[in-house]
Amino acid sequence: MNELENFLANKPLYYKEIDYERFPSIWDKYKEAFLLPKIIHIVGTNAKGSTGRFLAHYLYKQGLNVGHYTSPHVLNFNERIWQNAKNVDNKILNEHHIRLQLILEKEDSDKLSYFEYATLLAISVLQRNDFIILEAGLGGEYDATSVFDNDLTLVTPIGLDHQSFLGETLEKIAKTKLKAVRKFAILGKQDRIVYKLAKELSRKDNIEFFRYGYFFTKDEIAKSKRVIKSLNLPGFFSDNLLLAMAAAKFFGFEIKWRMLEDVKLFARAQKIRSNITIDVGHNPMAACALAKSFKERKVVLVYNSFSDKDYIQILEILKPIIKRVEILPIYNQRVENRDQIEKALLSLDIEYRDFVECNESEEYLVFGSFAVVEEFLKHHVPKAKI
Repeated sequence: MNELENFLANKPLYYKEIDYERFPSIWDKYKEAFLLPKIIHIVGTNAKGSTGRFLAHYLYKQGLNVGHYTSPHVLNFNERIWQNAKNVDNKILNEHHIRLQLILEKEDSDKLSYFEYATLLAISVLQRNDFIILEAGLGGEYDATSVFDNDLTLVTPIGLDHQSFLGETLEKIAKTKLKAVRKFAILGKQDRIVYKLAKELSRKDNIEFFRYGYFFTKDEIAKSKRVIKSLNLPGFFSDNLLLAMAAAKFFGFEIKWRMLEDVKLFARAQKIRSNITIDVGHNPMAACALAKSFKERKVVLVYNSFSDKDYIQILEILKPIIKRVEILPIYNQRVENRDQIEKALLSLDIEYRDFVECNESEEYLVFGSFAVVEEFLKHHVPKAKI
């Protein structure tokens, strides 16, 4: 994947400011060169990746050609573009990269951000499928994935994250994400503020919102929980599964729960060894879910954080399940200063040390960001089955 890798390496991954007009104008200029099948757009704060994969897997098992675009990746760029139960291979990615270079004027190609170009590449690769499931990046209304006409929006739980871009309050963040909805939306489990805003938007813009529970009987909810248990996932994943299956029902599919018992979720509360769980969550909402799933069972938290994350609150939430914290160095321009992490741990009276290696006699939770999980997998458990 050298050509594509070299091209993307010259694009910054992060921006202090985002040009919200750039991608819509470039898409409008070149959209005739692409085909769009049915698109299901996923917005929200947490659970977008697992919800999208549950849905993509199920539609594929129904005999359809299905693409799933997610971000960011943990180990390899290929993870972002999944088609028919596997990540797209390097040859196909390079072929479509070359195609985009022929379609786009050089000035436009150079202007696109890393995420915008990856999004356009995904559309090129996946355009001939029956469905594309598009996961928003960090936003909603202005996210690159929002420029495409979609048939349905799934709204996963909305909470506080990326406040510098989306707003400092839950209400502001929810407004931004809900404005991505075009026609129909199914809401996952939400704060009452989100339901209130959805009701207002429904009246104002004639959008039809459904709550995911509307689609299920008590018996079906029980079956979803059994599926999650069979996958060895924490119970809160049943909400994500139900939201995904609500989308399948929306498009007229009957749910055959056994078809979901072989779905694979990478780095989402994933046990890679009997005593090691990895999770790419990085905000208070994710920390709350994990804390409940461990039920005050003490774990060694392998941790680090980006500077824009509320790591003090995250550590406070996780404290009841923490035996101690082991700080894993990560090499990223957004990482918080080590002194600040230590200061937070001291203020919370949480024991800490450097991470060196895992001990088989203790249980570990690797958490904090995609970068933490990436560093852990690449350099500390390279032979782990993932």
